[in-house]
Amino acid sequence: MIFYFIFVFVIIQRLVELLIAKRNEKLMRAKGAYEVGASHYPFMIALHVSFFISLLIEVLYFKSMVVPFYGLLVVFVLLQLFRIWCLVSLGMYWNTKVIILPGANVVVKGPYSYIRHPNYLVVCLEILVLPLLFQAYVTALIFTILNFLMLAVRIPIEEKALKEATDYATSMKRNIN
Repeated sequence: MIFYFIFVFVIIQRLVELLIAKRNEKLMRAKGAYEVGASHYPFMIALHVSFFISLLIEVLYFKSMVVPFYGLLVVFVLLQLFRIWCLVSLGMYWNTKVIILPGANVVVKGPYSYIRHPNYLVVCLEILVLPLLFQAYVTALIFTILNFLMLAVRIPIEEKALKEATDYATSMKRNIN
């Protein structure tokens, strides 16, 4: 029962985030923003959709009894709070796409004052913790690796664009070593 609750909660959360991202993209584009790295975005969507399908299949069809590890449940809840902190800190700049507003000052508040990509850290940990919570070890392993490969493409594209169009390079030197 707890699996269904958490699974539905995360799916609803992701759908709400997509609505927020669409709204933010519209706001940013109205101010002159543009997208970079669009070619990898469909692969990222496929990765995340496949993750949820894999999780569902592994938990429902390959487990005789689903008993969550409650310590990981606490970690999962803390990750959700951290995710919200990231989202709120970025405000209109938060997006699922890489949307760049030329001349913008990058956000260096909240978790962004401590590390460069806290939202990606949350996603990496969620992709590991959520399956482990329900002993879906294959999903945890495969999608952790796939997500790291995806971020190995995405983060350099994002950082290059931010360095070229914003104050990213100087802001990161000042705030994050």
